[in-house]
Amino acid sequence: MRVLITGGAGFLGSHLCDALIERGHQVVCLDNFCTGRPDNIAHLMGHERFSFIKYNVCDYLHIDGPLDAIMHFASPASPQDYLEMPIATLKVGALGTHKTLGLAKAKNARFLLASTSEVYGDPLVNPQPESYWGNVNPISPRGVYDEAKRFAEAMTMAYHRYHGLDTRIVRIFNTYGPRMRPNDGRVVSNFIVQALQGKPLTVFGDGTQTRSFCYVDDLVRGILALLMADSDKSIEQRTDRAGFLTTPKESPPESIHDPINLGNPRELTVNGIAELVVQLVGTKTPIDYRPLPADDPRVRRPDIRRAKALLGWEPRVDLEDGLRRTIEYFRKVL
Repeated sequence: MRVLITGGAGFLGSHLCDALIERGHQVVCLDNFCTGRPDNIAHLMGHERFSFIKYNVCDYLHIDGPLDAIMHFASPASPQDYLEMPIATLKVGALGTHKTLGLAKAKNARFLLASTSEVYGDPLVNPQPESYWGNVNPISPRGVYDEAKRFAEAMTMAYHRYHGLDTRIVRIFNTYGPRMRPNDGRVVSNFIVQALQGKPLTVFGDGTQTRSFCYVDDLVRGILALLMADSDKSIEQRTDRAGFLTTPKESPPESIHDPINLGNPRELTVNGIAELVVQLVGTKTPIDYRPLPADDPRVRRPDIRRAKALLGWEPRVDLEDGLRRTIEYFRKVL
């Protein structure tokens, strides 16, 4: 396959570039380095099956030659980034998604959208199944990211239904691993960097809010399974908004084109994650509690039954093992 990855120099995008190259595919990586980094793809430059284009996906988009698949991963993805770049976040979710969908239609290429668990907002259901419609404040500071992705999902499904485009939507829950930016403002990278530097760990709120973390290798494996899955794959049962299974007579089969959660269902409090990082780093540092940002979700845990049924996927890497690998990465780059 020849695959275009927008945001290919980012944390997740660069790992996808690696995985596709390792599997023998050709990769066209597109990034404007808004949050991506040249270092993430430096080892691929010069590879015969890898090419790079520095470009803003919100502009007119043209790629020479055939494309078999387009993976739209361009977007600021950490709260720090999308709070600093609210308009760019909205534009890449709307204009960027429109441009890449139009290119997929022109090239007759399969399209995979990187969506997010943030489409659920501050959820009233835990864990969150794909059938849950969410609890989102569209005008909060966080709303720029939530609504950008919700619009991107709506646009993707419109292209699937109206144009018959072969589309996939992955809702990505918190992911961590090598190539995270040390200053990206995310929980795992913040805690590891602060612990390695002997600084107090910053916890927003009282730390009782929960998160679940998936190691990047597991996530990439799930994303590629979704990309490569047969277009007519479906299951005969689905969940309602409360997360309960319904019978086939009550709803149509779930298909590979419906959104699919990918993440690790192991749920921990933020305090628990902080304690685990301190233990694995082998340091003693206090916790610095700060006010909870507006609309910060109190719970976050994926229901991955759909991924298990359609993709045969579930995470394999234990949190402790993944954190050790990530800590070693940050020891080298700090």
